[in-house]
Amino acid sequence: MELRQLSYFVAVAEELSFTRAAQRLRVVQSAVSTAIRALEREVGAELFDRDSRRVALTAAGAAMLPEARTALAAARAAAQAAAGASGEVRGIVTMGTLLSTGRVNVPRLLGRFSRRHPRAAVRLQYSPSGSAGHARAVLDGRMDLALASLPGRAPAGLAHEIIAEEDLSLLAAPDHPVARRGVVTLAELADESFVDFPVGWGNRTLVDRAFAGAGLSRQVPLEVSDYVTARALICQGLGVGFLPSGAAEEMTGVVSVPLAEPLRWSVSVIHSATRPLSPAAAALLREVRAELEV
Repeated sequence: MELRQLSYFVAVAEELSFTRAAQRLRVVQSAVSTAIRALEREVGAELFDRDSRRVALTAAGAAMLPEARTALAAARAAAQAAAGASGEVRGIVTMGTLLSTGRVNVPRLLGRFSRRHPRAAVRLQYSPSGSAGHARAVLDGRMDLALASLPGRAPAGLAHEIIAEEDLSLLAAPDHPVARRGVVTLAELADESFVDFPVGWGNRTLVDRAFAGAGLSRQVPLEVSDYVTARALICQGLGVGFLPSGAAEEMTGVVSVPLAEPLRWSVSVIHSATRPLSPAAAALLREVRAELEV
């Protein structure tokens, strides 16, 4: 079994498409198909169900995927450790990030990392499912580390440390009734329509838990995945919404309404608690921590 075959298998499993996997790997599709067929013969089981319309993992493929990721990660770590023996940090680090990262200036820390370790590179990724998606990606090895907002206890298997905290701001259009109330409570907001982010995003989880903890429910008819759209919808009076205060301060056309009990939002850096970081990932983690000293 070759590492190349495993890398092709993981690419197809993550893309659920031989075409997209080939584009990602920068090889012709026939090479990917040939490698997968050879791997299936070697393991004695079909790894994918495929037809002209879809590609899906079989039970055997699903069982093999985490082990394949582990094997590839171990191979990368071995190569990076050998390079690190000479004092040089090299390799690719995959890091998840968020729309808001509090006091952590991601471009600045990536600039420092690049200047200090020119033979290493960072692959920066966002997850459609927010911090929950980052946590899953770190646990299964698709990300080396990530910035995430995880209210409450972090999932088992994750090491995490809080690196930034700030309040969530409640935003409303200037002529919205909520904007004229002064200080508001969650109970007074229960009947309002909300503009919010998808389930799995840290700020959404924090707000949902706050309402549930108060024995309240709320309506979220408008879900968005960026601050520009959130501001535009709130500005039109279509709902109120919670955003990290750092991002809210930069927005025009909306007002911040004080909460009787502020909601504290945090950003953590997370990585696997069971899988050692590569030298390059450990160096990037040091740069993340250095942001606390800037």
